[in-house]
Amino acid sequence: MKLDGYTRLAAVVANPIKHSISPFIHNTAFEATATNGVYVAWEIETSDLEQTIRNIRRYQMFGINLSMPYKEQVIPYLDELSDEAHLIGAVNTVVNHDGILVGYNTDGKGFFKSLPSFTITGKKMTLLGAGGAAKSILAQAILDGANQISVFVRESSMEKTKSYLGRLEEQTGFKVDLYALEDVSELQARIAESDLLVNATSVGMDGQSSPVPESIVLPETILVADIIYKPFETPFLKWARSQGNPGVNGLGMLLHQAAEAFQLWTGKEMPTEVIWQSLQEKYQ
Repeated sequence: MKLDGYTRLAAVVANPIKHSISPFIHNTAFEATATNGVYVAWEIETSDLEQTIRNIRRYQMFGINLSMPYKEQVIPYLDELSDEAHLIGAVNTVVNHDGILVGYNTDGKGFFKSLPSFTITGKKMTLLGAGGAAKSILAQAILDGANQISVFVRESSMEKTKSYLGRLEEQTGFKVDLYALEDVSELQARIAESDLLVNATSVGMDGQSSPVPESIVLPETILVADIIYKPFETPFLKWARSQGNPGVNGLGMLLHQAAEAFQLWTGKEMPTEVIWQSLQEKYQ
């Protein structure tokens, strides 16, 4: 990679962020597409967020990615929001369009791109969780024309989720069905009718726990996805595969949301195949 006076900067902004694999993904893509850019990780305090956003214009950067805890906090400092960022209420990519800063959320698009030969249009989905990643998957599924969506959250999160889903319905006219995760018979009934089951909670990161009881029986044709990629195979995915169902982990979502951001910044397609090989070697 040749750095010179024309090299443009992109960065990921979060706290903590030093462990991020985004610099590896994007710098590999810059090199593979002969784009004169470099991607770094900035670990900043909340008090520095506004100044950091101003620097995107000041240094004529491509833009930035955002992770926790800044995906929502960044919104007041942006000029415009894309449809999905507006629906989700969170931004993971800022693009510098000649000094106009536009916020996007590529998480949902990245998630659906990571699913092999599956489109959500006209299909039914059961979604576990209602945090940031779940919201992006939910909003994208609605924008892509899903037929029916059931969301399951813990009893303690019901009220908060209900008000978010209410706002979502006002904006889109789409009514999401909400249930308590503790209601196992309802969970079984919804899963039995679904084409896609997604774990968008962090349950399973420990390599021990699963968000659903093992007694749940999966329909033959359902695709099962987990947004977690460390461990590479969560207990949830192991359980799905033991019933003979295909399972997809979160590594593809991470790669494809990055590819969407890369294309927004550079107008070029990220060579995901090449990068996917290296990522699998790294995390399997």
